[in-house]
Formats: sequence, C-alpha cells, structure tokens
Amino acid sequence: MPYYVLLGIVAAAVVAGFVVLSRATAVAHGARTKVHSRPIYHALNAAIWTGIPAFVFLVLWLFFNDNIINSWVVAQVPGSDALEPAQRSLLRSQILQAASGNNFTEPTPEVIAAAEALNSLRFVSFALLATVVAALAVIGAYLGLRSVAPRYRARHSVERSVTWFMLFSSTVAILTTTGIVVSLVYEAGAFFAKVPITEFMFGMRWEPQIALRADQVAGQGAFGMIPVLFGTIVISMLAMFVATPVGILSAIYLTEYASSRFRTIVKPLLEILAGIPTVVYGFFAVLTVAPLIRSFGLSLGIPSSPNSALAAGGVMGIMLIPFISSISDDALAAVPRAMRDGSYALGATKGETIRKVLLPAALPGIVGGILLALSRAIGETMIVVMAAGLIATLTLNPFEAVTTVTVQIVTLLIGDAEFDNPKTLAAFALGLLLFIITLGLNLIALQTVRKFREKY
Repeated sequence: MPYYVLLGIVAAAVVAGFVVLSRATAVAHGARTKVHSRPIYHALNAAIWTGIPAFVFLVLWLFFNDNIINSWVVAQVPGSDALEPAQRSLLRSQILQAASGNNFTEPTPEVIAAAEALNSLRFVSFALLATVVAALAVIGAYLGLRSVAPRYRARHSVERSVTWFMLFSSTVAILTTTGIVVSLVYEAGAFFAKVPITEFMFGMRWEPQIALRADQVAGQGAFGMIPVLFGTIVISMLAMFVATPVGILSAIYLTEYASSRFRTIVKPLLEILAGIPTVVYGFFAVLTVAPLIRSFGLSLGIPSSPNSALAAGGVMGIMLIPFISSISDDALAAVPRAMRDGSYALGATKGETIRKVLLPAALPGIVGGILLALSRAIGETMIVVMAAGLIATLTLNPFEAVTTVTVQIVTLLIGDAEFDNPKTLAAFALGLLLFIITLGLNLIALQTVRKFREKY
C-alpha cells in the first residue's frame, strides 16, 4: 500500500507542476514588468514543494511505523514481558505470519488476537499516512501556486533545493563509507581478539574449518591470509596481463586508425562484454577454457588441476577489456586536435605522436581505466568460484587451483555458524584487508598521475 501513496505523491507533484506552469505562463504574458524567473522554474518549484515534504514524511513513517506497531502488539500479548529476547522474536514472527495468513502451524488464540489487532492498526496507520501525505501535498501545491508572481525568485528557490539535495547526497555517501569502515574495523577487532594478528598477517595456512559445537570433531583452524592474498594477486595479475594491452591497443586503434563506420560498429560490440553476467563467464571458463588449459598443461608435462588460476584469470581478463578500452578511448579522444597537428607539423610520425603526445596527455584517463579494471578483478567472485576453486594454495603454477579473498568471504558467511565465531569474523578481517588494498591502489594511481601527467 505505501507504493500507492508514493505514486500519489508523484502524480500530485506532476499535476501541480503543470497547473503552475500554465498559471506562470499567463502571468508572464500579462506582466508589465520583466519577470524574474521563467515559467518552468515556477512549475519545478511547485512540484518540489508538493512532493518533497510529503515524500520525506512517507520515508520517516515507513522507517518507524512497523517497529512501533509490532512492538506494541507483542507487548499486549499476556506474559510477553517475561519472555527472553529470542522468544519475543519468535512470538513476533508468529504474529506477523498469522497476520499475513502464512501459517505453518496452528496459531494459538493469543497469536490470532494479536494478528487481528495488528491488521487493524495497520489499516488505521495507512489511513492516517494517506491523510497526512495528502494534506502536505495540497499545502505544498497551494504555496507553489500562490507564489507565482512576476518578481518571485523561483529560479533561486529551485537552485537552493537542488543544492540541499546534493548536500544530502554527499552526506549520505560519506556516512555510508564511514559506517562500512567502522563496522569492518569493529568486527575485525573482535576477530583479532580471538586470533592473533601476527598469525593472520604472516600465517602460511588458511584452514578456517573449526568445530561449531562441542560434539563436533574438527581442527583448531588456521587463519593465515597469505595464501588467500597470494591467490588474489595471481588471478588479478593474470587478468590484467590479458586486459591491459588488449584494452589500450584496441582504444588506440579505434581512436587513431579505424574509420568512423568501423568504430561505430565495433565499439558497441566491444562494450557488450561488460554487460555479460559474470556467471556466464564462469560457465564459459569451467566448461570450455579450464579443460583446454588442463589438456595443454598435461601435454607439456606440467601438473594441472581441473580448476586453475590461468582459466579464471584469462576469462576475467576478457571481461575486463571493455573497462580499460572504453575509458582509454574516451581519454584519447579528449586530447585536443591541436596537439596532434602540432606533432605532425614537427615531423613526427603517427606512432611517435601516439607514444610521445597522446599517451602522456591521456595518462590520467588510462590509469583510471586500469585501476577500475584492477579493482573489478580483485572484487570478482563468481568466475573464481567456478573456475579457480576454493582451496587456498601457495603456488606459482598457474595450472593449479587457487582461491581469492572475495571467495573466502562468501564461503565463511555461508552456513549456520554463530556470528561471534572466529570462522565468521574472519570474513570481516578479509574485508578490511581488501579495503586497505583498494585504498592503496587508489593512492598509487594518484601518485602516478601526478608524476607523469602532461598538462595542456
């Protein structure tokens, strides 16, 4: 039902905008003095006043409403005050299931009564929500219509609203990043309280399988991250070894050598690779590439596994080509034509112009594309799971199976382990490691661009 309220807010904002647009147009034509803002700004101002306050109230209502109603209904059940938190959570789930009609077992009379009360409160809550939202929309539309005047600064009002929206968006991004970092650091700290940080940083074995219950028989676990990090580096470097030269050279060809017709056809086809789901690449790697690589390795007398780092890295490199090619192409195309003409006027060949003029000038964009592709390679999961395996091995043989940080994070968080278990908390330690690696790559890229950038 809240979706209908949201749809009503959008419809009210659109209607208010068109009504005020018509009114502002008429006022502008009949004004004896020069109007301050065009009619479209009056329309946008009215739409903002109509929709934004109502939308903010809707978001706040949805954020707090369910928790308040559900907590109140659970508190009305006789004997709920004496229940443990887990039992109260179970009772709340039973009431919600009974209210929605999805009962797996026969509910008790108390649960049925609470479910009926919950449905009644939900109806009253929705009616109150719709009333308040409608009132706010009407008041906003009235103010927007009333403010239409030749000298009213509607453009300034719209620009202030846009400024506040951008400030809000920036604040949300900053708070989200801060929350991610704080949660990673906090949970990683809980992990290092159970496992020494020296073991994690310098350990050579990664075997996080430990006993989850007292009646289970399992090892004590080993949480050395070096084999996992080494596998991540190996697969990422193999992928970049494939993607970087192909991506940059294809961008150079499409920008400097290809005809406009060829470029129009080939560039979209090349960028299609970025839209293919990674699971498709995984199937291609495990069904086609991995068997071929294993056969090739065995023919050379090299020990080879059914899953290998070379298969995962090679297919991942194909997936990363559009990231480097497209961004490098845009960077090369943005270099001013005068720099090319000046190089040719001095007697340089096309190859010399590309090496000594275009590539240095487009270096920030090229480095940005390579960094984006490298970050994508480090964070890839599906291809590695399907084509490289789950075993953390410390080997330089690309024909052997390895694993990566992201794969281990997914593996550790799957199952019924307790959240304060070292096996589960190890995922946050790996996530913090991945965050630090990505931050380091960004810093290296900034330093590289600052050192080699050609200003023009």
